Amino acid sequence: MSLHLELGLAIEASFEGDFAFPVEQKQDAMIVHLKNGVTLEVRYAAADAYSLRWAYGDAQSGIDTAPLHHGLETFPNHFHDAGGRIVADPITRPDALPQDNLQKLIRTLIADPMFGIGGVS
Repeated sequence: MSLHLELGLAIEASFEGDFAFPVEQKQDAMIVHLKNGVTLEVRYAAADAYSLRWAYGDAQSGIDTAPLHHGLETFPNHFHDAGGRIVADPITRPDALPQDNLQKLIRTLIADPMFGIGGVS
């Protein structure tokens, strides 16, 4: 089974009732629509190589592990806030299980859909 399929099953079980639509499986991604208006695109190439992008209204933010920002304390993972800043990732860890990272991010976005809109909250 693919990692995206496994992740989809895990979050559907954990967040029953929090989705506006069923999890969408794409060829290399998974799309999650939360009831609060957040749309999350999940891409895992490996457990420690991921891109998690979300939109809330017109604002977009994301977390990824592209090894580009060596000066950040969470290197290689980093957070792109909606204001265009790139800062240390306050949520995920490349050494954590993908389902743990994804569940932590979804819990954060359910509690505060404005997370990352204009900066780290």
